[in-house]
This record gives sequence, C-alpha cells and structure tokens, in this order.
Amino acid sequence: MPYYVHPTVAIDDPCSIGEGTTIWHFSHIMAESEIGTNCTIGQNVFIGKNVILGNNVRVQNNVSLYEGVICEDDVFLGPSVVLTNVINPRSAISRKDQYKNTLIKKGATIGANATIVCGNEIGAYAFIGAGAVVTKSVPAYALITGNPGKQVGWMSEYGHRLKFDQNNKAVCQESQQEYLLDNNQVRRIQ
Repeated sequence: MPYYVHPTVAIDDPCSIGEGTTIWHFSHIMAESEIGTNCTIGQNVFIGKNVILGNNVRVQNNVSLYEGVICEDDVFLGPSVVLTNVINPRSAISRKDQYKNTLIKKGATIGANATIVCGNEIGAYAFIGAGAVVTKSVPAYALITGNPGKQVGWMSEYGHRLKFDQNNKAVCQESQQEYLLDNNQVRRIQ
C-alpha cells in the first residue's frame, strides 16, 4: 500500500486514501470517504461516509468527522475537535436527509476542543482558538476565540497574529509576507 495503516484501524470499502497518508490506532474510515495524499490521521478518529479531506490534512486524536464535512488542503484539526452535521438533533427523529455541510478552506486551523456548528464555512487560513464554539461562517485569515466564537483579530498563513498599520497593511513576523485589510477582509499581497 502507498500509505500506512495501523493494524487496529477499520477501513470500509470503497474509500480513497492517498499516497503517504498515515492512519493511527483505533481509527475508523467509512466507505465512500476520500482522504488525500500525505495526511496524518491520529488515534481514535472517525471519518464518516462521504467526508472529503484534501492533501496534507492533519487530524489529531479523538476527532469525529461526520458526513458533510469537507476539508481542503493543509487543514489542521486539533485534538477532540467537534464537527456536527444536524442543526437540531433529536434521538427519536431521523434527520439523515437534513445533513448540513461544513466546509473548512485551505490552510485553516481548528484548535483543540473547538466546536464547529454545521452549515458554516471556515475561511482559508482562519484560526479557531482552542475551545471556541463557532456558530457562523468565518472569513479568511480571521482569528476566532470564545463561546460563542467572536473574531478578535487576523492571522497570517504562518499562524502569527497580524498587526495592521495606518495604511491597513501588516507583515508576518516569520515569513515577511504582506497583507492588506480592505472592507473587513484580509488578503495576502506579497
């Protein structure tokens, strides 16, 4: 196999697992899921039917990804992140026809124990702090903390908080990439 699977992992066929991916102890990959290349799936991870993970996605221990979750390339999901797929679940009422998608865009980070309510989009390179509860869509590069989650700043692609000057420009301290804040949206300009 062009990927590594620990012997305790359960994989249901058919599913797609990319080259260089590693899947660790006691995880379960359901049929019809797609996992890209060079992903790392930690211990005790559940990946549901029709879940899509792009390339270089990192899923830490004890995360469950239910049907309707889509992660683009380079997404990081911290330990015990919670992703839902039904807005108003009830045990006695089946709502399998009401699943809502959650899209996590390229390069986004979701911190440990954060909860993402379904039907929302997490923008590219957004950074969701540990324990945050996200109840609405998040713009690209936004820094979200708290319960309920509130935007408290902006982050660079390298994961550093951006400080904008009087010209609405910021420079990442590590990469030296430049960013522009315009109409409450951030974009990289160099």
